[in-house]
This record gives sequence, structure tokens and C-alpha cells, in this order.
Amino acid sequence: MILGCGRVGSLLAHRLDDLGHSVAVVDQDPGAFRKLSSDFSGQTVTGVGFDRETLESAGIERASAFAAVSSGDNSNILAARVARETYGVEQVVARIYDPRRAEVYQRLGIPTVATVSWSTGQILRNILPLGAQEEYHDPSGSVVLAEVHTGTRWIGRRSSELEDASGARIAFITRYGTAFLTNAETVLQEGDLVYALFATDAREHVESIFEHGSEEN
Repeated sequence: MILGCGRVGSLLAHRLDDLGHSVAVVDQDPGAFRKLSSDFSGQTVTGVGFDRETLESAGIERASAFAAVSSGDNSNILAARVARETYGVEQVVARIYDPRRAEVYQRLGIPTVATVSWSTGQILRNILPLGAQEEYHDPSGSVVLAEVHTGTRWIGRRSSELEDASGARIAFITRYGTAFLTNAETVLQEGDLVYALFATDAREHVESIFEHGSEEN
């Protein structure tokens, strides 16, 4: 479910729709839905995004993910909290324009993002297990640098344990919008974006270990 049918919301809706997901878009302005093309197969609902009747009309009780990307910070964070706390939606992300407020909400456990194109990509990464998002590969194609989706079983554990289990090397982590290099004592936290180096032919193995761990772990 997506709150807001502006540039980010409409682009996100189309990408999810193209991937075969059932999508519902909520917006107060019925004219906003004109940003959706005629081949969009999802649902559109006019109403306030944090209103329970509106949310239920859009199918919030069946939603596996909720992205609040309207033009208002207050509406986005309120709707995100209602989705998570009232309806138990596990994958929730909110677009926040004020970076100072965004950091506060990150600490409350609600992932936040900003800017149009970057927002769309980051929202997809927060609500879908997309595996490894390639950022760079060497000219020979044998080594890849990628952001790798990291499963919840690694939260609270050292990054060095993840390296030992996967055979990959963690290049850096982005946390609350700030990138930093890891060391042997770095502990992984919820919301971390983990960038790793690994051999191209080890991609499936690395993605599996990052997501699910191994029997030994």
C-alpha cells in the first residue's frame, strides 16, 4: 500500500505493479491518480492516509508493506505508525523532508528516506527482499561491490561473523544516512544498509547467507 500519488508514489506504484505485486494507492486528491498510466492494474482510494476507514478500504489488513510518501511529514509519519502499530504491517517506510526529524523516526524503528529517485529505490529495498543491488564490478567481471539485503537474524551480531559465514568482505555500512567503515567489533543494527565485496560466481551463496544465515549460524 502506498500513501501519496505524487512523483515518488506513482513511480513506486508502477514499479511494484510491474513486478507483479498487488498495489493500492491512497491520496486525498482524486486528481493525483492521473499520474498513473492506463496500464496500472492496482487499486486507487481517495481519502486521508491515516484514517482507519480509508486504510481499511484500501486493504491495509491484508498489506504486507506500507510506504508513506505524501507531501506532508506529519501525515507520513502518522500513517506509518498507524500501519505498524494498529494493523501490524511489518514492512513500513516513510518519506520525511526534514532530515533532523527523519533521524529521530529512524531511531524509533521507522525507516525514512528523502528525494525522488533515491526514495523510490530505497523504499523498494526496504519492503522487498531484492537480494544484492550491484553498485560496481571490476573490468574482468569477477568481483562485485553490492548492497546486500541482510536478514533479521544478523541484527545484534558482529559484522565479522557475517563475513566469516558468507565469505564476503563488508566494504562499509550506511546507518541513518551516514556511511562508515566496519571493524571487528561493529555490531549490525536494524535499518543498516550493508555494502559487501564478493566474487561474482558466489553471488547466490552470499545472498542466501546474508538473508537466512547458515546451519552453523
